[in-house]
Amino acid sequence: MKKLIASLLVGASLALGSVMAQTDSAATQIDSSAAVAEQTVATETAAATMTPADEVTTEKTFHQALKQKFIEGGVPWMTPILIVFILGLALVFERIIYLNLSTTNTEKLLNKVEEALKNGGVEAAKEVCRNTRGPVASIFYQGLERAGEGVESIEKSVTSYGGVQVGRLEKNLGWIGWTIAIAPMLGFLGTVVGMVQAFDDIEAAGDISPTVVAGGMKVALLTTVFGLIVAIIVQTFYNYLSSKIDGIVNKMEDASISFMDLIVKYIQK
Repeated sequence: MKKLIASLLVGASLALGSVMAQTDSAATQIDSSAAVAEQTVATETAAATMTPADEVTTEKTFHQALKQKFIEGGVPWMTPILIVFILGLALVFERIIYLNLSTTNTEKLLNKVEEALKNGGVEAAKEVCRNTRGPVASIFYQGLERAGEGVESIEKSVTSYGGVQVGRLEKNLGWIGWTIAIAPMLGFLGTVVGMVQAFDDIEAAGDISPTVVAGGMKVALLTTVFGLIVAIIVQTFYNYLSSKIDGIVNKMEDASISFMDLIVKYIQK
């Protein structure tokens, strides 16, 4: 009987333990499910309250980044650099257009002038030069104007007027060089002012932490960067213009020599 009671007690204990274990497991699952549900609700709530700007984070375009850096560099210091840049580009584009219009096919022009001198004389050749744009045609016309004064007079006229045309080709190059020089100087001025501002902030705060000097240092660095960028861009165009002017001048000199040969051949026989 005692064995039976003991067996029943052992069995009851095991059953009770099993039930408690199942209960604890079920409670754990319920807690886990509740935590998951709570997390899901929180996620859905955050998603519901999220703005379109928070949902999609787009990278800044180059224009937006440039505008931001321009403002961070300090508008009072960045504006003069921008004005110099615009002025430099305007002068550069004006020179590019002028030089392109001044480019002439000298061989073709010489052939036309020679044909006109052969068939129609000086007046026909002058008409050809009047109808042709560019400095070379203008030089030929000035020489033909003095066709009756001798070869030396024609040569002096061609040489003198050639110098005038070279001066016209090089017009505004000095101002372009000024923009190349002044842009970095303005940037360096902003650098000095930014450093002074940084030291003033350090003195006012009594601390040399990065957050104190960051504003002044940013102005100092950004103005220098933009000034150098402007100088590099305008300097590149300046070198292109100088090379193009040299090419036109060389063609003018070669064409002038060939023109004098025509003068000797057809006018001063």
